[in-house]
Amino acid sequence: MSNHGAPGVAVGVPVILTENLNSPAYVSWRKLQLSKAKLKASSKTSALLSGFAMVAMVEVNLNTPNRVPTWMLITFTICTTLLVGVHMLALMISTCILPTVDAVCSLNSVNLVHESPHERLHWYIETAWAFSTLLGLILFLFEIAILCWVKFYEVSQPAAWAACVVLIPVLILFIVFALHFYRTMVVHKYEISRYGIRELELLKEQIEVNDSSIHSPSSEIDLKSNYSRTQIV
Repeated sequence: MSNHGAPGVAVGVPVILTENLNSPAYVSWRKLQLSKAKLKASSKTSALLSGFAMVAMVEVNLNTPNRVPTWMLITFTICTTLLVGVHMLALMISTCILPTVDAVCSLNSVNLVHESPHERLHWYIETAWAFSTLLGLILFLFEIAILCWVKFYEVSQPAAWAACVVLIPVLILFIVFALHFYRTMVVHKYEISRYGIRELELLKEQIEVNDSSIHSPSSEIDLKSNYSRTQIV
């Protein structure tokens, strides 16, 4: 849909009438835009953090006789592998779904929203988003803590403890924000759903009032009188 002929409308933005803002097609279009934003954020975040984890594993220097405990090295390798695996899964989902979603978004037509698979692949998109932003970031914080222990265990253990002391409040704030964000989004979706139900109820009441006014005795008398006048004329 082209908007070159519409004054005051930005190019690339579909023209939607106000009365169609709550139509199923436009609701699906808004979900499409949100899915596109989530997939882009997931792909960028996952590529960055998985690359950092790989570099951290490759660049860590371990002397052949070292005093680093075996369980710490095992924990480091498991955390790094999980971090890379989670972000690679999120990156794969984003890379596979994003081109189709982006192609439909670039058409700027609400009528073509059914050609996008974002509704059918909703759970895959949410999985990629959760892996990249929630689980992946938590694993990344654990990766930093374990990496500090592996790196500074033989040099200075107080430095590793200092890193853990700094990361603990960061992890707590991260979890608190994640819970608050999830709660806020749930409340927001509930308010939107309640508003939509209220609009449907008002529309139903308006239709019932119109039907009752049409079938009322006064309206039937008016119709009969109009019919009689027409016959006389």
